[in-house]
Amino acid sequence: MGRPKGEGARSKNRPSSSSLAASLLPTGATSVGFGGYVGSSRLDSTHISEDANPFPDVDGEVALHLKRLGRKDPTTKLKALTSLCELFKQKSGEEVAQIIPQWAFEYKRLLQDYNREVRRATNETMTSLVITVGRGLAPHLKSLMGPWWFSQFDPVPEVSQSARQSLQAAFPAQDKRLDALILCTNEIFLYLEENLKLTPQTMSDKAAPLDELEETHQQVVSSSLLALATLIDILFGTQLRRPGFDNITAEPKNASKARETAISSAGKIFSTHKYFVDFLKSQSPGIRSATYSILGSFIRHVPHAFNQETIKTLSVTILGAFQEKDPACHSPMWETVLLFSKKFSDSWTNANIQKTVLNRFWIFLRNGCYGSQQVSYPNLIHFLDTIPPKAIIGEQFLLNFFQNLWAGRNQSYPSSLDRLAFFKAFQECFLWSVHNASRYCNGVDAISQFRVSLMENILLLLLWHDYLLLVNPKSQGSVFSDNGKFNGGSSEDSIQSSGERTKERRYPMSDMQELGKCIIGILSDLSTKEGNLLSTFCAKFQEDCLEMLRQEEHLQKSSEHIEQVVNFFSLLGNEAVQKGEKWPLDYLAGPLMAKSFPLIRSMQDSPEAVRLLSIMASIFGPQEVGSQLFVSETRDSSIHLSGDGDHESRTKHFLQVFKEDVVPWCLRRNNRSMSACLDLLLALLDNECFVEQWSSILTYATKLENPSPVPGPVDFDHVAVLAMLMEKIRKEISKRKRKVEPESNIWQGSDLERWKHKLLDSAAVSVACCSPPFTTSYACFLRSVLGGSVEDDKTSFLSRDATVRIFEEVLKKIIIFLMNSSFPWAKHASSLILLTGEKDTLPKCESYDNALEMAQFALEVLEGSFFCLKTFDEKCELVSCISAAIFIIDWECRMAAQVTLDEGSMISEYVGDGESRKKFHVNIDFGESIHAFRCKISTDFWNSLSMHNLNRLGSILIQTIRSTIMETDTSYMEKITPLCCQWMLEVLEYLCWDCTQEQNMLDQLLDEGSYWQSWVLATLSNVSRSATSKLKNAVDTHTSRHHQFVAFVDKLISALGVSKVIAGSVLQTASSSAAEAAGELVQSHSYSRAWLAAEMLCTWKWQGGNALGSFLPLLSDYAKSEKSVPGESLLDSIVNILLGGALLNGYSDELSFSNIWPASDDEIESIQEPFLRALVSLLSTLFIKANVWGKEKAVSLYESLVDKLFIGMTVNRICLRILPFVMNTIIKHLRSRSIESDGSCEDAQLYSLKKNQIQGTMKDWLQRALLLPPLITWKEGQDVEEWVQLIISCYPLSEIGGVGTIKMALRRDLSHSEEKMLLELFRKQRCDGDASNTANQLSAVQVILSKLIVVSVAYCWKNFDVDDWDFVLSQVRGWIESAVLLMEEIAENIDNLVTNTTASDNSEVTAKKLEKAIWISDPYIMTIARNALFAFSLFCGLIELQQEENAELITSLQNEKWDIIKNRILEDVLRLFFATGIAEAIASSCCPEGASIIASTRLAHLHFWELVASNVISSSNHVRNVAVKSIELWGLSNGPISSLYAILFSSKPTSSLQLAAFLILTTEPLSHLAITKEDTASCLGCDSTDNLDINQSRFDSSAEETVHFREEISCMIEKSSYEILEMELVAQHRVNVFIAWALVVSHLHSLPSSSPAKERIVQCILDSADSIILHCIFQHIPWKFGMGQNWKKDVQLPAGVSEAATAAGRAITTGSLLFAVESLWPIGTEQMASLAGALYGLMLRVLPAYVRDFFAGLRDRSTSSTIESFTKLWCSPPLLEDEMSQIKMANVADENFSISVNKTAFEVVATYKKEESGMDLVIRLPISYPLRPVDVDCTSSLGISESKKRKWLMSLTAFVRYQNGALAEAIRIWKSNFDKEFLGVEECPICYSIIHTSNHSLPRLACKTCKHKFHGGCLYKWFSTSHKSTCPLCQSPF
Repeated sequence: MGRPKGEGARSKNRPSSSSLAASLLPTGATSVGFGGYVGSSRLDSTHISEDANPFPDVDGEVALHLKRLGRKDPTTKLKALTSLCELFKQKSGEEVAQIIPQWAFEYKRLLQDYNREVRRATNETMTSLVITVGRGLAPHLKSLMGPWWFSQFDPVPEVSQSARQSLQAAFPAQDKRLDALILCTNEIFLYLEENLKLTPQTMSDKAAPLDELEETHQQVVSSSLLALATLIDILFGTQLRRPGFDNITAEPKNASKARETAISSAGKIFSTHKYFVDFLKSQSPGIRSATYSILGSFIRHVPHAFNQETIKTLSVTILGAFQEKDPACHSPMWETVLLFSKKFSDSWTNANIQKTVLNRFWIFLRNGCYGSQQVSYPNLIHFLDTIPPKAIIGEQFLLNFFQNLWAGRNQSYPSSLDRLAFFKAFQECFLWSVHNASRYCNGVDAISQFRVSLMENILLLLLWHDYLLLVNPKSQGSVFSDNGKFNGGSSEDSIQSSGERTKERRYPMSDMQELGKCIIGILSDLSTKEGNLLSTFCAKFQEDCLEMLRQEEHLQKSSEHIEQVVNFFSLLGNEAVQKGEKWPLDYLAGPLMAKSFPLIRSMQDSPEAVRLLSIMASIFGPQEVGSQLFVSETRDSSIHLSGDGDHESRTKHFLQVFKEDVVPWCLRRNNRSMSACLDLLLALLDNECFVEQWSSILTYATKLENPSPVPGPVDFDHVAVLAMLMEKIRKEISKRKRKVEPESNIWQGSDLERWKHKLLDSAAVSVACCSPPFTTSYACFLRSVLGGSVEDDKTSFLSRDATVRIFEEVLKKIIIFLMNSSFPWAKHASSLILLTGEKDTLPKCESYDNALEMAQFALEVLEGSFFCLKTFDEKCELVSCISAAIFIIDWECRMAAQVTLDEGSMISEYVGDGESRKKFHVNIDFGESIHAFRCKISTDFWNSLSMHNLNRLGSILIQTIRSTIMETDTSYMEKITPLCCQWMLEVLEYLCWDCTQEQNMLDQLLDEGSYWQSWVLATLSNVSRSATSKLKNAVDTHTSRHHQFVAFVDKLISALGVSKVIAGSVLQTASSSAAEAAGELVQSHSYSRAWLAAEMLCTWKWQGGNALGSFLPLLSDYAKSEKSVPGESLLDSIVNILLGGALLNGYSDELSFSNIWPASDDEIESIQEPFLRALVSLLSTLFIKANVWGKEKAVSLYESLVDKLFIGMTVNRICLRILPFVMNTIIKHLRSRSIESDGSCEDAQLYSLKKNQIQGTMKDWLQRALLLPPLITWKEGQDVEEWVQLIISCYPLSEIGGVGTIKMALRRDLSHSEEKMLLELFRKQRCDGDASNTANQLSAVQVILSKLIVVSVAYCWKNFDVDDWDFVLSQVRGWIESAVLLMEEIAENIDNLVTNTTASDNSEVTAKKLEKAIWISDPYIMTIARNALFAFSLFCGLIELQQEENAELITSLQNEKWDIIKNRILEDVLRLFFATGIAEAIASSCCPEGASIIASTRLAHLHFWELVASNVISSSNHVRNVAVKSIELWGLSNGPISSLYAILFSSKPTSSLQLAAFLILTTEPLSHLAITKEDTASCLGCDSTDNLDINQSRFDSSAEETVHFREEISCMIEKSSYEILEMELVAQHRVNVFIAWALVVSHLHSLPSSSPAKERIVQCILDSADSIILHCIFQHIPWKFGMGQNWKKDVQLPAGVSEAATAAGRAITTGSLLFAVESLWPIGTEQMASLAGALYGLMLRVLPAYVRDFFAGLRDRSTSSTIESFTKLWCSPPLLEDEMSQIKMANVADENFSISVNKTAFEVVATYKKEESGMDLVIRLPISYPLRPVDVDCTSSLGISESKKRKWLMSLTAFVRYQNGALAEAIRIWKSNFDKEFLGVEECPICYSIIHTSNHSLPRLACKTCKHKFHGGCLYKWFSTSHKSTCPLCQSPF
């Protein structure tokens, strides 16, 4: 109730104003009262205008809000109430008091409003009003008190609470509230009576929905009844559960008068409403519940209202109220029933008790009280007490009562509280029945018989049998017959038949426990009051139990019944015995044990029966039970029964019986009762006799009377029994420690020393020393006596000596397994683990199977006892040895599993036959177990070991790891290295307490070995940790082993980091007191291993990694994060070691690389000398790549080398040759102009001084070079090469070339004198040499000369004259031409090879021939050509600078001949470009890997080809045209276009060359030839089967030309495979497909819109291309449907979406894809997303029909919605704007045709008028244009027939929808079609258009018979689809 229905719930009958509401009142229904009020309704006069103020004496604003309260809308009411609440707070009491009369009317009506929020707000407003008015409320109290009291009982708690608050606000004191009620009693009764008379139809003056009215009426009636009941209770003194009136003690004034009024009014209401009987029949639970409450109040306080007739009427209604099914009504119902039955006991005689009361009551009970268990069950005993005995037949009634009550216990899934209420009620009712038997019986015998009947029929056969899961077969589950009499049956019959019914009677365990407690509670009560009844139960109890025991071995279900008896005794111990009650032992347990034990002993296997004895022993005590168990024995049984014997005699007899009878019987084997027997044995252990009892148990179990120190034979048949016994003892002790069970005086086993025994030690050691085969019980026994299965388990039953001996045997068994391993390192590890002198004591092992079985046995023992090792002291080496063995066996098994995965590799060496192979697989299973066990051992355990054990354990494991790496064959290290690294990480994780210990272990691991430290000799013993380089001849020859260890170290560094392994960082507390106080941690490098980094850098390459790819990036990351430390840093140490090694071993006779810019990785790798290569790579990383080191380090290194350059006056040639390599990496820091220091002025002066010194040194080097002869006259033995190389390295350049390098060189710090000397050195090479001898120069000299030219051009170009440029360009052109000749020769060789190759030739042989054909004999040619291209790029860059620099500085370049030379050089560069492409294109047809072989050669000279590509891109169309013609004249198998495609789609692509190829293919002169190949074959091919004879010349010429894509792209455009959709997003083939489409779409955009070539290509795409490309495009755009709705411009789009959206818009706007292709490389997901978006955008612009067809064919709604959403948001807006603009600018309007454009609505209105006819057509573009088709509609026409209008509309629709160009073009063609129509040209009968929709031709092909003309294209389509050559109209042969 209270849910607003909204406007939809209104009906036409609902009034919209108060006047209309009045008009809807039925005529004559009632008279209108004073002021227009009718009861609680008010009538508005119809003649009063709406604008008139209905409250003239009230403030206007308040009146307005009061008027708004009459509205229907609840929102309006709430706003008005809120405003009134605030106004009441603001105004004075006098002002508010004036509106109380008007408010009273609205208040009464609003309290009955349907909306709960309106009612709540009404009460809050009332609160505000009464607070403001105060005492001014008194005159109006009587008019308000009725509804006010009524509102206190609103069914919504929030509303009633707010009403109470308003009443309390008016009357804060309780007595004042009572006075107000007494004062207004009459008015309240009148108001409530009026409410009770209401009906749903009279509830409102507005026609509200019927469901609202009914719900409101129910609320009003129920609240009124409750208010009435509460008022009566208050007035007559009942204060329970009445809010606000619970502390009033004094009699209020006028209370008696109010009671009189109440009695009078209540009696009137009671009679008027026919005793409220009709309300009890209401469908509303609230009304019925309130009715029960009001009846209860009347019964209590107005009993005189009940006459004989009233009682007779109500007796059936109230006593028969048990048919009430709503639980909410049950509480007042029970109160009323009990009051009525007690007050009017004679009412039971007025009704048919059996029919109207009892039958309903039985149904009520069987249905679980319909869910009100917690309310109804406690009232049952009161109900029984109120029933007159004469009204029922006592015994039958009670039996039926308990039967029905029991039947309803499990209805409706009762909760635990419901179950507790049930069993409590059942117990109370049963005991009430027993104790009140005299109410139903007369005489002692009758009473006794009645009680016995209840005991037998209810307690025994109902409760007890149900608890035992027994069922009476005669009644099939019911203990009563139809007439209520008990159906008897023997226990035996019940037990035998219970097996079939137990599953149906299965109850939850909690129910069974509560049932047992209920029975025990009844018996406990009877034991104190009715002892004879207890005997009755006990006799039956013993009979049932004995019968169950007899049948236990034969019936499976009997064990369940016995289990229930066991549970009953457990409950009995908790509920009765612990409370000190004696009857359980005297009446139940004692007699039962005496009678049942002989029977149990005679049974062969009865675990439940034995468990019954155990439970009784644990409850009643060992000696008490013992006296009962052996009561039938002849040995002094009188002592135990009579208790006359003394304590000592009883104890002696108890021990004798225990040893001779109990122990042998309990320790019997091989049956199911063993566990129960052991429980009984433990339960019979007595604290006083424990020592003798425990000794007798062990003696019997081990068969050892006198144990010896040497382990002897043990009865292994009893091992399983001992294991089970010890495990039970351990669990019991653990329970006591955890206090799971309460402590008992009987069990005293928590003292472990009492359990230790020599017999137990001897048995355990004997089991540990035994040989295979083992049984499971052996390991179980050892685990149970050792303990230690978990870390906190310190319970051990053995002595220390026995424990040590057992673990020694366990260790020996593990070592035997390792000694039988197939891995040499595992055998070596076993020798490390063996203790001194133990090798000779190892047991013999006959086979591997025995060894494995012993290891498995040892593992089983350790799994349950490993933590027992914590009890050993630090001197015991067993801890470290066993721990090491566990690690090593785990490693051995993991390695075996790893190598077994590759059956053909390592296993072939270690496994020679099938037996060994089987051994490997069995070992894997064992390894999984050992690994799982080791993982269970936590780090806390290892940390708890002593330092001695940890060090020993770590030493063994580290030596094992080293042995594994060194002794494993190198071919298997790919798998072994990661394993070893993982092992070492485990060692460090588990065994290291702190960083210092971790570093010590790393030192042990990295210590010098036979195959380790090949390049650097490290000394780790001293504090300095020094390292020295080795000579080359001292380097170990075992490189493979060394590389294995380096690969391992590399993996370790990747896992731990450089900081730990190389730097040796240790976190230590700072030494300063301040730092100590702050707890600050500082980094210390006391374990620095610079030698290790040098070792790895010198090794350079190893399996799975290398210095450049894996080690240096890690070292670089460390260098970036390293904190400065005092003294020499780690990196300094590494550089010093490498520099020392390079100076020691660095002499070389030939140059390693020749570059003018920082060396690349490939060039560094070409250095042969290891130390020099390592040094250069490290410096390149620190100074260039990572930029970690700056000028300070560069100056320091420079000074160090300069100091070593001269030894006295002699040049150190090794240093001279090393110096250029170092200068190459540090020169940019030395040459930088920004040489400022961040420090003080003194630092700045120091830097300035060093700068001058550096410049001075370089000038000295230049002076030395000038004194040497020119390069062209160089002879061996001179240092010209070295000095020039050093000079070149001092002038850094950027490898990008062009104007960028020129500008960078201008920023270098170069003095004028230095520049002059460099220019002089350059001119010396030009002037002093003979140019004619250049061709004969050595390649090395040309390399240096080319570099010198490059440096001179970059730094001295301002001072160049014409001769200088002439020399430079002549040299450059000559060098480039040499490369051109080389590449063209390679292309010709390949062409000849392919020409001479046949299809039968072997592809491998052909590939080898290809490799030979492309071999370059002189590798310096490419290097020289690269330098020449770089110099040429500088020359071109200088020309670009002409407008930026002073013209006088570059006057030497202002010569026309330079343009000619430049063009010729560019032509040579283009020839290079085409030559490599042609070579690859030809090679691809030779063999599958041919193209890859050619492409691989380019990767070796990547910078050269990048320079080629940059020059190709900057070349002019004229140069390209000349180059293309020269290639065509060359006459090879493939031409220039094929070469470009070969480069573009190369198998090993080069991004710069691909971009150049794409650019040339999309521009002139090749763009018109690059996409298609055309022929003039007829489109109308005749089908031979049809014998068509058609004159092809009759068709339109445009149909004769067909277009096909070139073969290079046709496979990607027309025949794309669906496999591309499953490829990775950056797969090479997918990239090629995107590029191919980019070519086609770019070419289409470059063609004019009306070009026939464009139309043919578009038609070809529509006919032959599939839509796979569009599916691929949206795989790269992660746009999801719904993003557009939530996206905002300031919100970041997901990765990929942003790039695609931006690219799509840019492609549509610019019409170009070049920006996306340029940014494609390096290829990544975001780059591909950008290309995909650009491609999609341009497709929408040039191929809209193709995209539209794809979109229309989508069947997945989610996909289509996603694509449409993306298009609508990012692509359609610019396309629509462009279309509108083109149509607006189109020049198609004339005197007959006009166009108007609506850009906002995206509409185009085309008006065509001709003479007396005209037509207006509207073209509407969708917002997702062009995905959705354009809509064409005819809005008006004049003088045009309907058929012609349809044809014209159809033609425009066809033009608009199928025209692939702009809409402006479609409209122009359609307009031309109209013009032709009016000129009399006939339309084509096939397409109903004059102008063809695709080729724009006219109908020219006429039928000879009917003379109709057709389009050639339409006719061809008709012939091809109909498969006949007849006229479409007359069907005559065409």
